Amino acid sequence: MTSSTAPASAAEALDASATTLLRFATAGSVDDGKSTLVGRLLHDSKSVLTDQLEAVERVSLGRGQSTPDLALLTDGLRAEREQGITIDVAYRYFATPRRRFILADTPGHVQYTRNMVTGASTAELAVVLVDARNGVVEQTRRHAAVAALLRVPHVVLAVNKMDLVDYAEPVFAAIAEEFTAYAKRLGVPEVTAIPISALAGDNVVEPSARMDWYGGPTVLEHLETVPVSHDLTGCPGRFPVQYVIRPQTAEHPDYRGYAGQVASGALRVGQRVTVLPSGRTSTISGIDALGHVVDIAWAPQSVTVRLADDLDVSRGDLIAPAKDAPPVTQDVTATVCHVADRPLTVGHRVLLKHTTRTVKAIVKEIPSRLTLDDLSQHPSPGRLTANDIGRVVVRTAEPLALDAYADSRRTGSFLLIDPADGTTLAAGMAGESFAEPTAEAATPEDEGWDF
Repeated sequence: MTSSTAPASAAEALDASATTLLRFATAGSVDDGKSTLVGRLLHDSKSVLTDQLEAVERVSLGRGQSTPDLALLTDGLRAEREQGITIDVAYRYFATPRRRFILADTPGHVQYTRNMVTGASTAELAVVLVDARNGVVEQTRRHAAVAALLRVPHVVLAVNKMDLVDYAEPVFAAIAEEFTAYAKRLGVPEVTAIPISALAGDNVVEPSARMDWYGGPTVLEHLETVPVSHDLTGCPGRFPVQYVIRPQTAEHPDYRGYAGQVASGALRVGQRVTVLPSGRTSTISGIDALGHVVDIAWAPQSVTVRLADDLDVSRGDLIAPAKDAPPVTQDVTATVCHVADRPLTVGHRVLLKHTTRTVKAIVKEIPSRLTLDDLSQHPSPGRLTANDIGRVVVRTAEPLALDAYADSRRTGSFLLIDPADGTTLAAGMAGESFAEPTAEAATPEDEGWDF
């Protein structure tokens, strides 16, 4: 439905046009220039407040630098500024006339790969930086693998520090070809390669006059125009119950509602639904949203659902369309990124948190660990240590209604938690590890960068 009322001013027109939101994450090896790239994006897109820029200029001057160190705009921890590295995930929010952005600047050190998992878990695009002098290194492959595992639909290869290789096209072409071939083996659906110099600003926001051989978009132009879809209504309806509302007051003596957030799809009044894991069925008799009765609710709305029958429904249950309910299982086969310092071993007793449901579980088997160099599987490693990626089989004490992660990033993901202290051990993705490479994958002659 369109509105017939036009914006009354240029400012309102600007606000109206900046309606799409892109969540993206940056990743790369140590000193590849992630924070500098983010700082350059913020600075050149006029998204930095005056007092922030002045503070960066003061710190840079105190270090004896003649120009502002734009990396300081994102490296906020004292340890990060002292070491010149990123440790924690730094989130930044900015907007241009064409789009709004939520950016996660993730660390480059191998011991902080788990932070990259956090930053990319909700991203629609990942920017993987490579130092033009070093090319594709192990951490580059690791970050590409994490992006593929997390089903990030768009990947940008930013070949940075082109100023240090005299803006040579052959250097960029070789790196782009190697990375693109590796990404296609992971099943990454799209790779866009862009040669940049974050320090000098080449091809970040403005096109570079020093690389006239490149005719593709700048980083910001690609971020503004890459197609993203937040429409989850085409997916099957999934409603994890977060809270049961029973006022039992004189005004509402018999009210029973189930509150939560629609994870995907849509729910409608009159729709036949199944409550999992019990398998009991009923009909949606009403939906309440923000104090109003509505006929339909769709992801990601937070609503209260009322059922026609008095069923035993509690926190952690999943309400789904009866004709399209997910399978229920106690044996979960998944790929996990191990994020804890303590290892995950066969026989390890854990808690498995899936949407709003947390159940006891035990690690039955660790069939393999991924070797990033050649994407081979190391069989039966017996344990996974920090930053390892591997396959696991987990047996849960209670049934779970679990989708494949390829079908739903929300209801196909879970956490493994240490029951002793609540530490997160691993982030899991149910089902197959990587997407199958597309049939129309480019031949070696075609591989490279998007123009």
